[in-house]
Amino acid sequence: MDIDPFDLERFFARFEADADIMLAESGIRALPASEFDTDPGELGYVIPTAGDPAFRETLGERYGRGGDEVLCTCGAQEANFVAFAALMGEHAVTVTPTYQSLYSVPDAFGEVTTVDLQPPEWDLDVEAVKAALRPETAVLVVNNPNNPTGKYLDESTVRALYEMAADNGTYLLCDEVYRLLDPDPIPPVASMGEYGVSTSSVTKSHGLAGCRFGWLAGPREVTEAAATWKDYTTISPSTFGQHVARQAIDREDEILARNRELAAENRQRVAAFLDEHGLDWYEPAGVDGFVTVPDGFATGRSFCESLVRTQSVVLAPGDAFGVPDRFRIGFGLPTDRLEKGLDRVDEFLAHHA
Repeated sequence: MDIDPFDLERFFARFEADADIMLAESGIRALPASEFDTDPGELGYVIPTAGDPAFRETLGERYGRGGDEVLCTCGAQEANFVAFAALMGEHAVTVTPTYQSLYSVPDAFGEVTTVDLQPPEWDLDVEAVKAALRPETAVLVVNNPNNPTGKYLDESTVRALYEMAADNGTYLLCDEVYRLLDPDPIPPVASMGEYGVSTSSVTKSHGLAGCRFGWLAGPREVTEAAATWKDYTTISPSTFGQHVARQAIDREDEILARNRELAAENRQRVAAFLDEHGLDWYEPAGVDGFVTVPDGFATGRSFCESLVRTQSVVLAPGDAFGVPDRFRIGFGLPTDRLEKGLDRVDEFLAHHA
């Protein structure tokens, strides 16, 4: 099995560790461990290895599914990987731009056709998706809200995608890691019917990336097939991760209220900054925005590399998502850190004006 290098992660590996400020982080600011009981007891495997049954029942409720239709994983990344391993046949369709694993992993198993969101508002042509489907298409993939654009497809669009996929005998897999950062989230895809599959985690919306705890929800035949693959990856989710994630879900309303407030405040700060510098974005859901490259730079990568080398601030180049004339900014970090990073970007742009 051949797979392309993960361009964004390789970019971060070059620069992130030595940089002062990470303005490319794609989640909300991390919560302190002191807010949680961090003693899970014995450090054995989670048994059963699909996740604690009672916790799976709790997670399943948000999808209208039973606990046997939920598989707990080490983050959404593993949930997506084992879902693709379980679902892929000859062909998949992925809506792009998006997080690279959502097309590179299925491409390692078969063939992928991509359908692009259309700037500046990153609209989706549902008929173009329909045209991309084939009789043998195993899975249609969407990330909603979208990373990197911040586009949040509305319920009618997602239901149209679901019906189109179901009519074709194709699963609709939706990576929904940012869904709960929206104050009025649409229903999850796994709640839409037998062909709906959702992946998520406590990383992006809850601020618990270090838990490495996620899940896959969907029909039992999908979760069981994915569990067979998971036996060859991590076997069990993290004991620590499940222990803390359970507490976070119990406190979800309070945690999400705080995180949504931070995201809204920081989004306004970034919007004002971009206006000041004549840069454009589609005002995003979640905590990522996809911004036009400043004048004087040929590509987002040349801009991002020059910025990190002179100001020690990391932004994400748009070509890591297949869009060279953009860069991604993450604004979920603490406000003081965001403002410090924006000040350095301001200094950099003034110098290159």
